Amino acid sequence: MSLIGDEVRPEARAPTRRARIVAVANQKGGVGKTTTAINLATALAAAGRPTLVVDLDPQGNASTGLGIEREQRRLTSYELMLGEAELADAVLATAVPGLSLVPASPDLAGAEFEFINRERREFLLSGAIRSRVREWDEVLIDCPPSLNLLTINALVAADTVLVPLQCEFYALEGLSQLMRTIERVQRALNPRLELEGVVLTMYDGRNNLSESVAHDVRDHLGAKVFETIIPRNVRVSEAPSYGKPVLIYDHRCAGAQAYIQLAGEILRRTHAGVRPK
Repeated sequence: MSLIGDEVRPEARAPTRRARIVAVANQKGGVGKTTTAINLATALAAAGRPTLVVDLDPQGNASTGLGIEREQRRLTSYELMLGEAELADAVLATAVPGLSLVPASPDLAGAEFEFINRERREFLLSGAIRSRVREWDEVLIDCPPSLNLLTINALVAADTVLVPLQCEFYALEGLSQLMRTIERVQRALNPRLELEGVVLTMYDGRNNLSESVAHDVRDHLGAKVFETIIPRNVRVSEAPSYGKPVLIYDHRCAGAQAYIQLAGEILRRTHAGVRPK
């Protein structure tokens, strides 16, 4: 059974010369960042785009949400950044066809101090993955909820940044800081880095505040905001406790359908050569 509508299939099959690497980042916690990473990855894989998720969050929620138990995480993104493991050895298959994972380790929590004296410390992840991801079409890096050395490594390794933004009163607070960080990385470390876009998450249509916030965000950011909005949905919240993306747990629910639409929108933009300005 196809999760992605036929209207995005021709674009999804378009050939690529190498993987496109997307950092899913927001320094604010609780915005649906990991949920977006694993469900968007699932939707892209279902669209015929072999996809790799790199879990760079010490909490390892993306690994748990994709059903990878802690005892399975023998080699992780931590060993990759240390140079103690090759990408091919750290990659694990998931229950989702076409979707692979590099799991996270709690040891990443000390990376800020452990890597601080390393030469070219901002390039540790880039050196470990950029030339080694040709078997995938899409690579999504799930960043920690902070602008630390791990997130900088993700931005240096990435081609684009996808920013999940919760529909709440303080939605825009801190976003300007993230944008400034992206601009600094562009200037000093990774000139190819672009903004993939901003996706509004946890939208509640019954709440006037959600509508007001969505309107304000679009006024501020314009075409940088995806048309697709991810609704607040109980099935999305339940799915991680079963070790499944919501698209597998209940693909008919509103949250799953929204991530399918988001994947279609991203593929259409990508293959049309469109980038939000």
